[in-house]
Amino acid sequence: METTTSSDSKADEPPADEGVEEDRSMSRSDSGSGDDSLDGLSDRAPRCPLTPSLSPQKRTTSQSKTEPPLLRTNKRTIYTAGRPPWYNVTGTTFKEAFVIGLCGGSASGKTTVANKIIEALDVPWVVLLSMDSFYKVLNKDEQELAAKNEYNFDHPDAFDFELLVTVLRKLKKGKSIKVPVYDFTSHCRRKEWKTVYGANVVIFEGILAFANKELLKLLDMKVFVDTDSDIRLIRRLKRDISQRGRNIGGIIKQYNKFVKPAFEQYIEPTVQVADIVVPRGGENFVALDLIVQHVHSQLEKREITVRSALASAHQGQPLPKTLSVMESKPQVRGMHTIIRNKETNRDEFIFYSKRLMRLLIEHALSFLPLKPLSVETPQGGVYDGKRLSGKRITGVSILRAGETMEQALMAVCKDIRLGKILIQTNHDTGEPELHYLRLPKDMSEDYVILMDSTVSTGAAALMAVRVLLDHDVAEDKIFLLSLLMAEMGVHSVAYAFPKVRIITTAVDKEVNDQFHIIPGIGNFGDRYFGTDAPSDLCESDEGMDF
Repeated sequence: METTTSSDSKADEPPADEGVEEDRSMSRSDSGSGDDSLDGLSDRAPRCPLTPSLSPQKRTTSQSKTEPPLLRTNKRTIYTAGRPPWYNVTGTTFKEAFVIGLCGGSASGKTTVANKIIEALDVPWVVLLSMDSFYKVLNKDEQELAAKNEYNFDHPDAFDFELLVTVLRKLKKGKSIKVPVYDFTSHCRRKEWKTVYGANVVIFEGILAFANKELLKLLDMKVFVDTDSDIRLIRRLKRDISQRGRNIGGIIKQYNKFVKPAFEQYIEPTVQVADIVVPRGGENFVALDLIVQHVHSQLEKREITVRSALASAHQGQPLPKTLSVMESKPQVRGMHTIIRNKETNRDEFIFYSKRLMRLLIEHALSFLPLKPLSVETPQGGVYDGKRLSGKRITGVSILRAGETMEQALMAVCKDIRLGKILIQTNHDTGEPELHYLRLPKDMSEDYVILMDSTVSTGAAALMAVRVLLDHDVAEDKIFLLSLLMAEMGVHSVAYAFPKVRIITTAVDKEVNDQFHIIPGIGNFGDRYFGTDAPSDLCESDEGMDF
């Protein structure tokens, strides 16, 4: 299972999981191979610009005030801080990803520089995008030329700039994108494309990264990696022999005929548009420090707050028409009485919560659009019925408490696909942060049932809906389901996303200073799973929502 946040779109990447579009946690894959376990974590290192402090944490969340937000294994760096909001209270993208362009000759050390920048930045959700993934698909004649080292891969015509600009523009805007995976041995794209989503910083590297005017408009910072030509040739020999199955004669021939002339004609002149030139590549720590400091200053300017704004908005307004509250029949009110009672034991709490969830799911399905369908009965008669007017239904739970609703959904909808999103509160800022998502493939035409046990301010629900929209799910096909909601949360979601259908079994009027729903239900996740939250955690961490 791949869990990378910095996504290097190289040809040697393994194919994606066939059943899931993406499995994104707060981690960045380092080069090399090894065990994925957390054994052998290094001790805390002294803090300096190019040496992030390393230490294990007790909780893989952003709750800790003192521990640095990352762990290191012998294969990857795992970030335990989440992605803060990238949108405002209206639900629209407020801050675009900061894009760093890295240009330089073949084997100049661009990827090494990119990886060292990522390490020094010490921020989660960094995407490394390689121009190598965007070589054009070769026709038969071009394939034959490539096999004889007669095809010029260093010419601008070799790259699919139209696709590259489209992908980078969407990634900068926070959208989910698919990156082709190029096979350098067969000179074609693999069947599996790699899904990338959720970038605070995008590092885009390639030999012709500055050769296209539309690409240059997308770059917030342009870095040229300047390395001696002899060193570049030696590196290219090593790389092409060991990684791409080439022979020495073919490499030298291709270098003299195409690589060197292309560098002099197309690559070297673009140094004029660079903001920073880095001699000696990854060994130039002074230049790397300057880059990192500038990126940090730009990220600080883009920080926004969502939760406090939600808490002060929409007061006194009537409930929206997109809200549907189940009729408070005696049995529904009786079940609420049981699960809201602080004296209710865990077994009864689970039993009656599941009953309410089943009723809620059944109620929600009645809002799905249906189309007429006539069927023939066993007796030969015709029955005029209904069926779903759409491709399919997908369920997405907001972890961890929303996951408790999956069983009820699966009991009602046969063979339904499920996804998961983990959103938690940052203890220091009070803001929601995206930690992990695992979503099915091709959701753009699906009706999505988004599930969470409770919604207080609506900050987590807002983030989850924004994630679905970034994956091209239509707003009017999203149904937000919750056992209990506060009026504040209802207004927050409806104001930002007026086409999202909001469905719940009850709405409470108040939210206190700690953003707890009043009278509320307590911490649903802790009561359901039998766990105790630390005393200093806010109610919205798991199950209380926020």
